[in-house]
This record gives sequence, structure tokens and C-alpha cells, in this order.
Amino acid sequence: MRKLLLLLPLTLAACGTLPEPFYGNPGSPEAALLAEPPAPVLMVPTPRTALLGDEAAALYAKDLAAQLAGFDVPSVAGPPAKGEWQIGISASLSGDMVLPAYVITGPDGKIYGHQPGAPVAAAGWSNGDAATLAAAAHDDAAGLSRLMTVINAQVQQTNPHSLENRAPRVFVGAVTGAPGDGDVSLPLNLSRDLPGPDMQVVKNANQADFTVTATIKTSPAPQGQIQVELDWFVHDRNGRVAGQVTQIHELSPTDIDPYWGDVAAAAATEAAQGIATVVRNEILKKTATPPAAPAQPVPG
Repeated sequence: MRKLLLLLPLTLAACGTLPEPFYGNPGSPEAALLAEPPAPVLMVPTPRTALLGDEAAALYAKDLAAQLAGFDVPSVAGPPAKGEWQIGISASLSGDMVLPAYVITGPDGKIYGHQPGAPVAAAGWSNGDAATLAAAAHDDAAGLSRLMTVINAQVQQTNPHSLENRAPRVFVGAVTGAPGDGDVSLPLNLSRDLPGPDMQVVKNANQADFTVTATIKTSPAPQGQIQVELDWFVHDRNGRVAGQVTQIHELSPTDIDPYWGDVAAAAATEAAQGIATVVRNEILKKTATPPAAPAQPVPG
């Protein structure tokens, strides 16, 4: 998660000295792991053609699902229902080594990609050794997550409803911890500042691509002032915190209690800029298309 510190504008009257400068950044369009695959979850069914006994096959499916989840690919071990994405696991024997292989199948039954796994010692694999299976899942999950990133980008580019082809929808959620009327006035002002040609604010969280929440903290400051810290959190559709925007300022207690007034308006305007940057960079991260390796046939 990336953080961005924003300082309330100098136009606020009697606000005191800014406690610290900008730090960090809200993210960058770096090579990214898949945070939202083509379906809400990738199913990992128990393999039947992977040279494993029933118990070992079920264990490997669980290991692989857990490792993929660690790469931000939401995955569950179990049989796929109709309309779900799934990863098929097979294996072939080559000398004293087992060669795992994987195939990604979409909800339409179409194969979207193949990925060979790293060779595994046949003795440990065939015997269902837990450590061997766990190590194999760990070794292959990184490559599979990259394959899912490529597949995701390809699907998103052809989907008119994807974030590549429309403005993101943002829901402004709860603000908590503010003195006075801040818990009400801050989200109200933010909802007015965020909409634009590059962002749409929605009233239903279920319709949103991103949800923004905030927590407000106060602490005593010199000369009768109070230090106010506003932490805005940007959550993606999976509930993961994609970024954080923090504002810190010293204010007179009467500036925000009982009413925030112009302080809420100024804080929301400043926060909206940072939130928009977090959302924009998260979209770039999700839709970045890494160079796609040519599809490889399943070994064996």
C-alpha cells in the first residue's frame, strides 16, 4: 500500500505551522500483480491427472490456491461452478523428475493460457510429501500470477465495462473520529469534489470500483492548538487498501467544533486530489500489460 501525505491549503485562517512536508507517493504504474482477475475468484480443482494420490492432489490444490492468493490472485481450492474461471493441473514424468503443467480455462470453456511448472523430484511428488508439494506450489505461483495478469489485461481491453474503457466509480464511505460535525461534513464535501470527467461518485457501494473511508485523530498541540490527522483510505473492489492519503495540520479547536465549515471544504478539496491520484495509479497498475510470452503447450 502506498501513502501520500497532503497538507491542508495555506488559505485556512489561523492554522499554525505545517508540521511536516509531503512524504511518500500514492503509487506508480509499476509492473503489477493481478489484484482483480477476470472473475471474482479463480477456482483450483483437485487434479486427477497430476500423478498424485487423492489426498496429495487435494493438498496440492490447497497449496497452490494459497500461494496464488499471496500474489493477489483471489483463489479457492475446490470444484468450479458454471461461469467460473479455473486452473487445471496435470503432470508428466521425465526421468526422475515430474513436470507440472497448468492451463487456465475461462467461464466460456475457452483456454486462455498454458504455463509449465518447475521440475520436481519424482520421489517427493509421487509420495505426496507435504514439503515437496508446498515448495512446488510456491515456485509456480509467481509465473501463474504473471500469466493471469496478461489474461486479465487482454480481457479488460475488450470489455466495454472495464476500467480501461470508462471512468472509475467511487463510493464515499464513512468518516469516523472527527470532533464536531466532521463525520458528516467531510464526506459530504468530498462527494462534491471527487466527481469529474475522470471519476464518477456513486451512492451504492455495490456499484463502486473503489470505496473511500477516513479516520480522524486529534491530539494536543502547542499554544492551545490541536493537531488533526485525517487518514483517507482507498479500498478496491476486493476490499484491499489500494492507497492512503494523509493530511496533518494544527488548528484552533473552534475551527472544527462544533462545525468544520470552510475547513471541511478545504480539506476535502485537497484530499480529492490525492485520492484521484491513488485511483488513477491503481487503474494503471491493474491494466498494465506486461510483455506476453508465447503460449506453450502442456508437456506430455
